[in-house]
Amino acid sequence: MEFLNSPTRNLFFTGKGGVGKTSVACASAVRLADAGQRVLLVSTDPASNLDEVLGVALENRPTAVPAVPGLFAMNIDPEKSAAEYRERMVSPYRGLLPEAAVQSMEEQFSGSCTLEIAAFDEFSRLLGDRAATSEFDFVIFDTAPTGHTLRLLTLPSAWDGFMQQNTTGTSCLGPLAGLQAQQKLYQESVKALSDSAVTTLILVARAEASALQEASRTSVELAELGVNNQHLVINGVFRASDSSDPYAAALQQRGEAALAAMPAGLRAFPQTVVPLSPTGILGIDSLRQLGTQDFASAHTSPSESFDRLDDLPPLADLIDDLVAPGHGVILAMGKGGVGKTTVAAAVAVAIAERGYEVHLSTTDPAAHLAAALDDGHLPNLSVNRIDPEAETAKYSAEVLGRAGAGLDPQGKALLEEDLRSPCTEEIAVFRAFADAVAAGTNKFVVLDTAPTGHTILLLDSALAYHREVTRQSSEMPEAVENLLPRLRDPEFTRVLVVTLPEATPVHEAAALQNDLRRAEIEPFAWVLNQVLSPLPLVDPLMKLRQAHEQRYLREVKDSHANRVITIPWQIEPPTGLDGLRRLLQQDLATSKR
Repeated sequence: MEFLNSPTRNLFFTGKGGVGKTSVACASAVRLADAGQRVLLVSTDPASNLDEVLGVALENRPTAVPAVPGLFAMNIDPEKSAAEYRERMVSPYRGLLPEAAVQSMEEQFSGSCTLEIAAFDEFSRLLGDRAATSEFDFVIFDTAPTGHTLRLLTLPSAWDGFMQQNTTGTSCLGPLAGLQAQQKLYQESVKALSDSAVTTLILVARAEASALQEASRTSVELAELGVNNQHLVINGVFRASDSSDPYAAALQQRGEAALAAMPAGLRAFPQTVVPLSPTGILGIDSLRQLGTQDFASAHTSPSESFDRLDDLPPLADLIDDLVAPGHGVILAMGKGGVGKTTVAAAVAVAIAERGYEVHLSTTDPAAHLAAALDDGHLPNLSVNRIDPEAETAKYSAEVLGRAGAGLDPQGKALLEEDLRSPCTEEIAVFRAFADAVAAGTNKFVVLDTAPTGHTILLLDSALAYHREVTRQSSEMPEAVENLLPRLRDPEFTRVLVVTLPEATPVHEAAALQNDLRRAEIEPFAWVLNQVLSPLPLVDPLMKLRQAHEQRYLREVKDSHANRVITIPWQIEPPTGLDGLRRLLQQDLATSKR
């Protein structure tokens, strides 16, 4: 990995869900520690799996990794950080203000924006306060702060005491109130991020069009904020060793096509190519092999025989049960990169072709539905994206018309600045999500939701949103008021947990299911995508991966899911109406040995 030849002190890894940024970040940390450096590895991901990859139980403080002298790791727990941040903001007023006022303050600090700011508050301590990490030579962050987070810090209201001046009751800047006290720390953090001698941003992608496009978007967004020292890692590049295997040949050709069409902006960066792992990247030994010359040949042949679990039912088996109520909402949920968009689109097409009216929508900022459908047209099927920019503009106009009508020019200017906060986008998108769910009362609505962490924040913000709206208006939108009851009604909402037969996606899907159950939402079925098990493979590396996935297929079947559906890996990408229809074919897996 070329960026380790002369690394900066801070290394940030970012990329689309499922591209392997945690694996690359962990491998980099191990490599530096093995060279005698003291390294702190930090995850800011709400769905962090550092513990599993490193084989160590981590906390919200540096914890030694016994197998690697000099390596320490920690998870920034957003919920814990948010609770501590909220208490730090509210506790000085307990006993001084009426209880109702204290409760109002607590409500201001209960939304998803507080969670994001609190995580950044802890992140900034590690980045901006050199004394906090003085015992370490390198600090590695698994998941960089987004442009969304950094833009919060550019709002002048964060620094000028706006919360003390505001009397309109309309602000969503409550989470930012605590930033004033640490203005210098945040300024040092932003300065460190933009200093090319101190910080490198590593964009992790796969040889897939969507992952490369996401890396390009992130690159541009952070470059606009001054983060210019960037390096591209293309992870999981496959080279077939047996050209007679049509599946192996197709996988290699697909990767080559994606790399040939790489966005121009990415080509300018130095690059590291990491070969596809024959098995999962778990444990220190596999991390030490990642990216080395003998990595791809670490295992040259699969076991002589293994018990294949290749008789799980196909996606087509779900459709009868999904259409039984005659209307309702179907949610495709899961970690980024597992194929939620494809599953959602295939289900929507199948239901529409049975004569039902179907609306297919997404809350995913990456929004690949158009590509999945390839602009095909089908009677009964309508498609749209919940556009954050458009929803925010509509919501802001409503708030300005309602709350800004009686303000003087200065007050109106402050309100307009408040509404430029990304917190406003969270509320606007949430309202659109609630409206989309409400439409399921008279037709089918299929939602390709955002990746796991974002989705859970979206659902968890329901009560905070209720409070936010009642501060801004005495009226509660019916769609918002009924959202949670609708999501909890198994006759109205069916949740499909989409995942891949690999360690991290399966375990993150299990965590998602636990979160949903805590919210009293029971998943309808698990959909295991891109399964190799039924395929007649010949290529050695592909057969190794086929053997490796068996344990995760069985784990899902035996320990997690009440109902399991599988979609075999496709030679032709399942795009366009014809591609989506293929996913519903009963004989999809071809012959079995």
